[in-house]
This record gives sequence, C-alpha cells and structure tokens, in this order.
Amino acid sequence: MSALVATPLLQVDGLEQRYAGRTVLRDVSFTLAAGESLGVIGESGAGKSTLARLVMALERPHAGSVRWSGQDVNAMSSAHRRALRPAVQMVFQDPYGSLDPRWRVGRSVLEPMAALAMSEVQRRERLGEVLAAVGLEPDAALRYPHQFSGGQRQRLAIARALATRPRLIVADEPLSALDVSVQAQILALLRELQRREGISLVLVSHDLAAVEVLCDHALVLRGGEVAEQGLAAQVLGEPRHPYTRELLSALA
Repeated sequence: MSALVATPLLQVDGLEQRYAGRTVLRDVSFTLAAGESLGVIGESGAGKSTLARLVMALERPHAGSVRWSGQDVNAMSSAHRRALRPAVQMVFQDPYGSLDPRWRVGRSVLEPMAALAMSEVQRRERLGEVLAAVGLEPDAALRYPHQFSGGQRQRLAIARALATRPRLIVADEPLSALDVSVQAQILALLRELQRREGISLVLVSHDLAAVEVLCDHALVLRGGEVAEQGLAAQVLGEPRHPYTRELLSALA
C-alpha cells in the first residue's frame, strides 16, 4: 500500500562549494519539513555560513541543489526566484546587514513587502503587527538603527524577516553579537515565534543551548563535510561521531 509523502519545505542535495579552488563544502545533504527546525553546528571555518548563503540562494553552488518546496532555486529564472523570496527570509549575525543606517527602521522593515500585492494601508498594518510581535512599540518605526540597542536591532531584523509571513527563516549566528541576558531574550522570542507562527528555521550557531531549545534536528559540519546529523536530542545528548563529542566538549 502506497502513501503520499509530503514534499519537503527545504531539500539540500549534494551541495559543494569552492572558493579560489578550495573546497569549503562537500556533499552536504539534508531535508526539512514544514514547521521543523534544524541547528547547524561546527567550529569556525566548518562551512556553516556558506551553507546558509547557499540555502538562501545568495550564491550558486559549485555542485548539488537547493530546493524550496520541490523547486530548484538555482534552475529558476531571476523573476521566479524573486517571486518566491518572500517565503524564505534571513536573519544575519549583524542586524546592520538588513537595517540600512540611512533609513528609518519602518522603511527597512517594510522593504521586503515591496514584492507583495499589498496596499499601503495593509503594509502599515503589517508593520505594526511585526513590531508588536518582537516586543517593540509602533513609534520604533520612526527612529534610526543607531538609536536602538544591539538587542533591539536584532529584534528589528527579526521583524523584517517576519514581515512577508515567510515559511522558512535562516538565522546565521543571530545571538553571538549580543550579551548573555539579551541572548536569552532573543532566544525566548524566536521560540515563541516558532510556536505561534509555525515557521521553519535553519539556525546556524555555536550556541548549543540555542540549538537544544529551538531545533528538532541538528547537523554537525567538520571541514565542510557532514560529520553527523539526526534528532537534536540525540546528536547533542548521545553523539555517535568522535568529532561531535570533541566539539560538544569544547563548546560546552
């Protein structure tokens, strides 16, 4: 008896990336279903941020494929990829990566909605919704990024990612530039947004506590290759690969 198998929200097959002849990712594969979350961990230089950029189609891989809901993003036309972009958003380590210091933050948060068929009134309503979702008052929209603390700017970057009602968010070390108390606040915010919005998440992080709290699955990169992957509880609690055990001991 056959059963219908849902198309993964994100499917990565055999990814390889090279820079100046040097291979930084080799044969990386994984799938992520709608509503699930994946933590990508590894030491500095393991290829974590490169993987995030490839998932976001900010770079083309040397080999392999990235599929969003079954569609190979690197085989699409630019117009087709732009049409799908609102469904896949990114939160950077440095929120200034998505907040133009010359713009009031309301403009930065609204910018991803430009591709959507929404009236100006609808956009403004959505701006108020996402600011409230990340714990900021409506008048925050009128200020500039430099007028906010680091933790508030990261909240704004998350608001910007949420604006288009994405199905997937890729977060590249979103906590590492923050102090410990602010990290806890942003971690709690991401966990609540996952629960409430049903968003899938790829979290690139060296913070094991964040991966443990936020992620269903974990993938360990070593020198650009997958050392281990599986349920986060298993990978973090009972790792099979010696490298994973060494890495967890070093990061603990």
